[in-house]
Amino acid sequence: MSVSLRRDVVILACAASAGIHGALTRAHFAESAAAGAGFAATTIVLALFAAVLTWYPYARLPLGLAALTLGGLIASYALTVTTGLPVLHPEPEPVTGLAVVTKAIEAAGLVAASSLLPRRRAVAFRNPQPKGT
Repeated sequence: MSVSLRRDVVILACAASAGIHGALTRAHFAESAAAGAGFAATTIVLALFAAVLTWYPYARLPLGLAALTLGGLIASYALTVTTGLPVLHPEPEPVTGLAVVTKAIEAAGLVAASSLLPRRRAVAFRNPQPKGT
């Protein structure tokens, strides 16, 4: 998969997730102000990542932050359906089809973003021999 296609996957994943979270914000505000605020903030952050990565396609920081955010959303959903999240969703919620599709989109974005991030090279440490001995 080309670099530009992987970047497009990240942008589309952020945009789609932002749209889905935005559409569910009102319903989550009905549950609690904290849950609604969390969904509203997620919508804004993901929309900003989609816009910034569109305007600055080679910017590493927003790409890394988008990967971190997508991973965090997947992890937080796993907690939400298993144990609940204090303050936001104290009680576990049932798994829904829309949530599973959203997490699959986010996972695709996370994989694509991770593949675009620079890799650190392994450094071989050698025990240098002192000169003259």
